Amino acid sequence: MSTTVTPPPRKVNRIGLDVLSYKGGKTTLCAGCGHNSISERVIECFYELGVEPWMVTKFSGIGCSSKSPAYFLNLAHGFNGVHGRMPSVATGAMLANRRILAIGVSGDGDTASIGIGQFMHLLRRNLPLIYIIENNGVYGLTKGQFSATADLGSKLKTGVINDQPPFDCCALALEWGATFVARSFSGDKKQLQAILKAAISHRGLSVIDVISPCTTFNDHEGSTKSYAYMKDHDEPVNEVDFVPHFEDISVEIPEGGVQDVRMHDGSLLRIKKLGRDFDPTDKLRSLTELHQAQQRGEVITGVLFVDTGKPDFHDMLHMVEEPLATLPESRVRPPKAVLDQLMEELR
Repeated sequence: MSTTVTPPPRKVNRIGLDVLSYKGGKTTLCAGCGHNSISERVIECFYELGVEPWMVTKFSGIGCSSKSPAYFLNLAHGFNGVHGRMPSVATGAMLANRRILAIGVSGDGDTASIGIGQFMHLLRRNLPLIYIIENNGVYGLTKGQFSATADLGSKLKTGVINDQPPFDCCALALEWGATFVARSFSGDKKQLQAILKAAISHRGLSVIDVISPCTTFNDHEGSTKSYAYMKDHDEPVNEVDFVPHFEDISVEIPEGGVQDVRMHDGSLLRIKKLGRDFDPTDKLRSLTELHQAQQRGEVITGVLFVDTGKPDFHDMLHMVEEPLATLPESRVRPPKAVLDQLMEELR
């Protein structure tokens, strides 16, 4: 007598997709690379929030980090750009279609060295983009030379000591216009998940600097971007939680202990202060915390700054809601009278 075994029901998210719909190709990065952990968190967050993957566009430049978009969201659109030029490609795509959700993955070289100019202009424009910096302090594809984020005095496996001061990408982002700034550690699953979920719901530029140790070239004693150093010197400024708008957001909040920031879609970014009076809406205080932590030899992580009131680049340019390619000729071609007037003004 044969019996039919009923398979367990397929686990799906709120839009009916399973987690496989959010995965990508098989990674070719080194075993244990922190970048792979970041890709796993991206998969989990987009799946759990029920984001339509075909409405996502992925951007990257050149480097180990810029290979990461191949490892998540296979159903999304993607563009792998020239070294350091990802921001301009993302800007063009986002202006053409403001309905897409954009995520860019860059590295410390791609952002802070060859791409520093484009990064700075991206900051001042507040483009609605999730910008993840997979920061390991070295150029992993070219045998581990120091990048522009390597800390002063840090040491390579070869024994070479870095004698140049670093760029702090979070400090740059804070100073020049990003409206969501955070730092995390690829080994801190809970914190990174909450930060990514908040960035997905934020309307504006979200810069997330993730310390992601390079297991091949920069995970040894003397490196300030190693797993051991981060575990010993990681100083969270807050405990972060994220409550999606489609869940019940009515909870008991201890007086003075928790600060809620409502995101654009109604979700809540819930920030618990840890042993200090830290306000993530105070840009000056956040910059001070970064400088003081650097002097103490600490790496502060958490949500450093959030501003939900500043207009994004679309609003500043008065862009239409529809994708530009769908507009009829009557809306994109000026009438003859307008062209005649323009030509007359140029005489």
